[in-house]
Amino acid sequence: MSLTVRAQPSGFGARVVGIDLQQAQDEATIADLRAAWLEHRVVCFPEQPMNHAQLERFTRYFGEFGDDPYVESLAGHKHILEVRREPDETPQPFGASWHSDWSFQSSPPSATILHAKIIPPYGGNTLYADGVLAYEALSESLKTELEELTAIHSARRPYSHEGYERSGGRARSMRILPNDDAWKTQQHPVVRTHPETGRKALWVNPVYTISIEDMSNEASDALLKRLFDHALQDRFIYEHKWSPDMLTMWDNRAVQHCAQGGYDGHRRVMHRTIVAGDMPH
Repeated sequence: MSLTVRAQPSGFGARVVGIDLQQAQDEATIADLRAAWLEHRVVCFPEQPMNHAQLERFTRYFGEFGDDPYVESLAGHKHILEVRREPDETPQPFGASWHSDWSFQSSPPSATILHAKIIPPYGGNTLYADGVLAYEALSESLKTELEELTAIHSARRPYSHEGYERSGGRARSMRILPNDDAWKTQQHPVVRTHPETGRKALWVNPVYTISIEDMSNEASDALLKRLFDHALQDRFIYEHKWSPDMLTMWDNRAVQHCAQGGYDGHRRVMHRTIVAGDMPH
């Protein structure tokens, strides 16, 4: 089989064909996959039926497993989360607000990997926003200003006991594990330099970024709104349509994402793993 990478016109997002992920891959192929992932930031692999062990093996090609707090994993597979929504569920879909996965951790995941098990007949797309292109489109003066700023991240909005209740967590089929640890905070630079590509990305997100350090609440809220409005413009967004057995991975160090609804009355099931990352700089 011959590996082929078909990129989106913007270069953000690509489809990879000519590979069978049920089989173990050699080092040269893994290097090619990593290069495609780093270049395009979101890569998908259509028509890849995989069992738990195969998904775990694929994840390990890219590093150690990351730590998943606040959501119960699959029985017997502590590194796989099942992202499930039943036909009669009323809360918004899991992950339905813009975020970078677990950015409240000191070393957030480098990659998120999602494997489609049950896909509804319509709806359920995922939006991805490119923090690299968003940063590069900023004015030089704003880039300089942001280089000096530190953002405060926290899991309190979705995963504190209060946040869990507000979001209708008890009505979900997924088992969410709210905890008082969600009130802790973590500092990260507003502009992150990618440890492998060296490219800079705007690295704040509406769910977990709660403020800018050393700013008044009013000034912090105003700047974050400005940055979110900029980063989430259509020109930086790739809308991803799923199909059964598709595997998609993205670079959590440069991308934020948002799960879409629009499939009430239908079941949607995905299996998710993460790759451990490093401390943002």
